[in-house]
Amino acid sequence: MPVVREAAVVGLALAVTGGVAYVIWTYVSSGEKPKQEPVKIEKETRKETAQKAPEPAQQTPTIVTETKATGKQVLVLGLEGAGKTSLLHCFASGSLEQDVAPTQGFNAVSINREDLQIEFLEIGGTENLQPYWKRYMCKAMVLVFVVDSSNAAQFPLAKKHLHELLETDLYLPLVVLANKQDNQGACSITTLHEALSLEEVGDQRKLFLIGTHVRKGDTEVNSAVQDARDLIIQMVQDGR
Repeated sequence: MPVVREAAVVGLALAVTGGVAYVIWTYVSSGEKPKQEPVKIEKETRKETAQKAPEPAQQTPTIVTETKATGKQVLVLGLEGAGKTSLLHCFASGSLEQDVAPTQGFNAVSINREDLQIEFLEIGGTENLQPYWKRYMCKAMVLVFVVDSSNAAQFPLAKKHLHELLETDLYLPLVVLANKQDNQGACSITTLHEALSLEEVGDQRKLFLIGTHVRKGDTEVNSAVQDARDLIIQMVQDGR
């Protein structure tokens, strides 16, 4: 079967939610604009689990037992402090009513929808955990990479890790979340797109860039986070 090369940029949407602008780049094949159907979430059951982080590499080697996914897996990565755990909490519960401790190892959130189970697997962003990132790339249907958009000093390191990950799979769909858009000094979506050189990684894959933010005490998830969650679920469904 011939390989379909997804290259054309066919959609550019800009919306403003709570004073935060965000944009989605969609790469599709054959020049046809896909029909976007809203994702209706019904009868979901959720659970969160965590595993203790392995010891630093210079000490006695630690054997990490891999969790076997029983459904479709979404891999959630990003540098320490990017806000991965808070976003997953919002994906699962729809709010962030209390502080969420940063993940020191692995964190899994499963969403069950009738005939489909989606596991969002987060691996901590500390230096001693980064070597485990590539080990889980082969299991993922979608890669979600979270960046703190208010910390420009970390953009070069985030770019380095992201590009190294994507070299292992030229076709894996990618969703970049420009998180903490509500922070003072947060960069625009366009600036982050350039800083991460995303034009170099989307030639053969579906690529989306979305601005997000979560705030403690919000009783409802904001529309940007909801859009990101629905998009990821739709991508998994399309890839079945």
